[in-house]
Amino acid sequence: MTHAYWNDWYFGWGWFLWFGFVFLLFSSIGNWGYTYRAHQRYDKQPGKEALDILNERYARGDITRDEYGQMKSEISKP
Repeated sequence: MTHAYWNDWYFGWGWFLWFGFVFLLFSSIGNWGYTYRAHQRYDKQPGKEALDILNERYARGDITRDEYGQMKSEISKP
């Protein structure tokens, strides 16, 4: 008499194949998660640009209006 769920596939070496499949599944998900985080870390925009820093310095009052205009024209030159 054969049983639908308890055949040789489960009692023999079939469990080993299922274990391998589950291991590959989890390792693939883990690898995807690791590479996703690594790419997010290095794909970010680099720090502030020179004009952003200049605008912040002018807003804080570190430089005068004339210095701001002079530095901005120097930054904007090609």
